Amino acid sequence: MYAMERQQGIERILADDGRVSVVDLAHRFDVTTETIRRDLAALEETGSLVRVHGGAVAKDDSTNESSVLERIQQHGPAKRAIADRALAALGPEFHGSVFIDAGTTAAAVAEGLSARAATAPQGYPSTNGSRARVEAVTHSLTIAPVLAVAQDISLTVIGGRIRGVTAAAVGAETVAVIGRLRPDVAFIGTNGISAGFGLSTPDPEEASVKAAIVRAARRVIVVADSSKHDRELLVSFASLSDIDVLVTDAEPPADLATALADADVEVWIA
Repeated sequence: MYAMERQQGIERILADDGRVSVVDLAHRFDVTTETIRRDLAALEETGSLVRVHGGAVAKDDSTNESSVLERIQQHGPAKRAIADRALAALGPEFHGSVFIDAGTTAAAVAEGLSARAATAPQGYPSTNGSRARVEAVTHSLTIAPVLAVAQDISLTVIGGRIRGVTAAAVGAETVAVIGRLRPDVAFIGTNGISAGFGLSTPDPEEASVKAAIVRAARRVIVVADSSKHDRELLVSFASLSDIDVLVTDAEPPADLATALADADVEVWIA
C-alpha cells in the first residue's frame, strides 16, 4: 500500500472514531510504528489531525459543534455501554434526585434510567419498604420526553432560551434555576476533557449551564466516549477536581490519566 492510500485510510478511521493509536494503526496496515508516525506527521502538516501521545486526534475548530441529530449517529454502542456503567452508580435501591445534562451520551443515560424503571414492577425498592421514586431534572428537550413517560420517575424540566444545535435550554434564567437545586447525582456530558483545560464545550452559554450543574450536584459523573479525550474546546466549564467519576469506553491517554488520578477522579471503563 502506498503512503497516500494509507494516509487516506487513517483519515477515514479518524473521521469515524475521533482518535487513532499508533500501535493499532501499525497492526491494521501491517507496517512499523515508525511508518505510522511519519504518516501522522505528514497529515498533521496538512492540517488533517493533531498528534498526541501514542496517536492522534481529529483537528478541532474550538468553536465548531455538531448538531444533536448528527451526534446521535456517532459512537452509539460506546454511548450505551457508558450509560449502563454510569447508572451502576445509583445502585439497586437508589431513591433520590438526578440531573441529566443535554447531549447524546447523557440521553443514553436517560434511556437507560427509563428502561430500568420499566423493568422494576414494584418501583425502586427503598430500605424502609416504601415505594421509592427518582426525581429527575433536565434542561434538554430531547431527553425530557424519554423521562416524562417513565414509570416511577418524576420529571422537572428547566426552561429558558432553546439552543437549536443542542435542543437545550440556556441563558441566565436557566442558570439561576439550576443554582437553586441540589441534586444527589448529576450526569454531565462534555465535548472535550484534557489534563490542562479540564472539561470544555464550544459555546459560552452551554458552558455556563454545565458549570451551574457541576456546582449544584452533590456527586458529578461525567459520561464521555474516548473521542473526547485530550480535546480542548473554546470554553472550560469545570476542572478535573470538580468531578467525581469519569465513565468512558477506553483508558485515557497517559497524561490525562495521571491528571485524573491527581484530581482524585474515579475512572470507570465501560
